[in-house]
Amino acid sequence: MSTSSSLKAAILSVVLLGAFLGAWQLAVGGTGSSQAMDPEYAALMGATSKGASAMPTPLDIGKEMWRHISDPFYDKGPNDKGIGIQLGYSLARVLLGYLIAAIVAIPLGFVIGMSPLFYRALDPYIQVLKPISPLAWMPLALYTIKDSSISAIFVIFICSIWPMLLNTAFGVAAVRKDWLNVAKTLEVGRLRTAIRVILPAAAPTIMTGMRISIAIAWLVIVAAEMLVGGTGVGYFVWNEWNNLSITNVICAILFIGLVGMALDQVLYRLSKLVTYAE
Repeated sequence: MSTSSSLKAAILSVVLLGAFLGAWQLAVGGTGSSQAMDPEYAALMGATSKGASAMPTPLDIGKEMWRHISDPFYDKGPNDKGIGIQLGYSLARVLLGYLIAAIVAIPLGFVIGMSPLFYRALDPYIQVLKPISPLAWMPLALYTIKDSSISAIFVIFICSIWPMLLNTAFGVAAVRKDWLNVAKTLEVGRLRTAIRVILPAAAPTIMTGMRISIAIAWLVIVAAEMLVGGTGVGYFVWNEWNNLSITNVICAILFIGLVGMALDQVLYRLSKLVTYAE
């Protein structure tokens, strides 16, 4: 993309953001956070109307975001930790579950992609397990593992493994036969062929699967932490909702989106390093 096109896209993006924030400010400016919540709704939620916040304005969100950023790692007890600590717990769970999934999925994907027999044997199990919601595994994980944090990591492993496994198998199976025939002609061993020929050729497809997996993992950890509680950004969102702090809920949503974008961009940059032009 040319510099001119990039500049135009950036300007349009800023204009759209400004229009959205302006419309938001106009919509809630007259009924912002200074006004109380509807008494019937507050009573339904188990709260009094006194101090219960209505929809905040963009300015309210900006002030609260700055408060979180200025002191992200404070720890004042189990239910009062900084957003940096909460995001750190979530990232640690995601990266650990994701790493375990990669260690399992990529070698298994190689085996499936290189062996039609293994593909036919394992395909029924993959097709049965793949559509199951990762959160459906949470009760079973909690019952067997009996540790909420490890159970959340297990759920991340389950949701991360399928895109990496299937993309690896597809990438390996799609390697050009000419390259494999040359390796056979040169009497290159299967292991060396896998490392020197198949892996570089399949790397862009594998990275695509890894990029999809990290997005799903970051999405699922929020829901998992809402279920298990304790620590993490998902628990933070649920706790702030219970406190009827809509401002903090929106701030958390923005932080979740920013971290998700950062994770995606890291893997996008890595995928560009292994992508080649034929």
